[in-house]
Amino acid sequence: MSKVAVVFWSGTGNTEAMANAVEEGAKAKGADVSVFNSDEFDATKVAQFDGIAFGCPAMGAEVLEEESFDPMFTALEGTLSGKKIALFGSYGWGDGQWMRDWEDRCNAAGANLVCDSVTANNEPDDSTLEACRNLGGALA
Repeated sequence: MSKVAVVFWSGTGNTEAMANAVEEGAKAKGADVSVFNSDEFDATKVAQFDGIAFGCPAMGAEVLEEESFDPMFTALEGTLSGKKIALFGSYGWGDGQWMRDWEDRCNAAGANLVCDSVTANNEPDDSTLEACRNLGGALA
């Protein structure tokens, strides 16, 4: 049984809804899933999981949330080489540049992005939530 972590930050609940769908998808494929708010996760936990789904909305000028999520992610970036990773998040403006930048960071760190990232423009609809379930399944 694979061990999957779902690590997220959510301000409005949109990314949290996506995280819940990721958890459902991973569990449906038989994974042992642990869910963490970004304040609860750090580099010491990375090795405990076979795969990690990270979720964060776009903030400000299309960047990761700057008070909690980005500092956590920056601190563990060096531990991602070879690790199965998937990314998801919501945005309300722009064109998703924050996700492309985040994918570039993961690739530069040597992470194995196991599937296409999932984004939602504001509240995730049914097809986006299904894509999140598939993302969770890809990590399982």
